[in-house]
Amino acid sequence: MIDKALFDRPGFDVQVTLVHKAYRVGEDLYEALKGISCRMERGKVTIVQGPSGCGKSTLLNMLSGIDHPDLGAVIIGERDLAKMRTERELADFRLHEVGFIFQAFNLVPGLTAFDNLRLPMTVAGWTKAQQNDRAQRLFELVDMAHKSGKRPDALSGGEQQRVAVALALANDPPLILADEPTGNLDTVNARRVTDLLCSLAHDFNKTVVITTHDPVVARRGDNVLYMRDGSLALTGANDAA
Repeated sequence: MIDKALFDRPGFDVQVTLVHKAYRVGEDLYEALKGISCRMERGKVTIVQGPSGCGKSTLLNMLSGIDHPDLGAVIIGERDLAKMRTERELADFRLHEVGFIFQAFNLVPGLTAFDNLRLPMTVAGWTKAQQNDRAQRLFELVDMAHKSGKRPDALSGGEQQRVAVALALANDPPLILADEPTGNLDTVNARRVTDLLCSLAHDFNKTVVITTHDPVVARRGDNVLYMRDGSLALTGANDAA
């Protein structure tokens, strides 16, 4: 049972329109996204599937403002990310509005799990008492309270993944982006994390986008986007606008 006091900020509808992104790899130009158009709705779980290298992670980077389209538009609620001109604006957007569960965990090695979780709350201006209370409740939510005093190198890959899930939820973000969030988890914890992400969408009206190779996770989505070679091969119920 999720403590309802933990999450009270609803999500945004997200519109991606004709987004292109290319990268230079040596002398070659690699097209990661080739005119992607899709919509993610608040209160729903959108699954993004496809083989490795098809552009899934690049799409999440566009949604979070970590990276920027060469062409096209990404609209998060009323915000056009292209109109955020400074890195400070984008950093503030990511801090307050986006929870990103990274494949590589992105935990600070020298900090305990507990202090990793407090870090974004400190930057966001939470009081120390608020940080400590929220961190404790989030660790209980992912069944990691007993390991919260450990540093990342003393945790297994699956334990680090669960800390990363809690970290993504630290500032109660409306938009939650999860890049293969169950890839390092056993069956029981994969189900728990999937249940949590689905509950955040369905019970707390957040916008949840998950990339996954796991068919069990994929079946839990409300909408499915299937990507291949930087394009949408299948949009399911989430037709491009």
